[in-house]
Amino acid sequence: MQFNANKRNLFRRSRSNSTYKLLPWIKSVEQFLTECTQCGDCQSACPEKIIIRGDGGFPAINFDLGECNFCGECANSCSLPLFNTISSIPWTIKAVIADDCLANKSVYCRSCAESCEPLALSFKIGISAVPKIDLSLCNGCGACVATCPTKSITLKEAT
Repeated sequence: MQFNANKRNLFRRSRSNSTYKLLPWIKSVEQFLTECTQCGDCQSACPEKIIIRGDGGFPAINFDLGECNFCGECANSCSLPLFNTISSIPWTIKAVIADDCLANKSVYCRSCAESCEPLALSFKIGISAVPKIDLSLCNGCGACVATCPTKSITLKEAT
């Protein structure tokens, strides 16, 4: 029986703020969900310990636990041909900030920008400094997700 994420999520509450994402460098979602044996090698190899068993037992990254440092150990540890080379772009996900960000409520908070190594987050100066994401600099590492006190940052496919 093939895993179908749409059926699994049918009776769940909306997961629009989900912090789980499939691993970087996967060739295709369909191939990954069909051929992954769920052996756990990628989970054991991750030095950041952010890979968990997600839906259906498939490995997924939980950005609530930390950021991806793009070391490539998850891809290198897999014995199956499910991953592109780690010299390619790992994925196309980017950070998105929701309206419930503290800055939108005139509360001073800069935890997301302080954790952003590529400096993709900046603040417009003024009475209420609201964060702005430079999508050309955001690499989707997720460092800003775990540090956000209101869980207002998610990672989504860039459109």
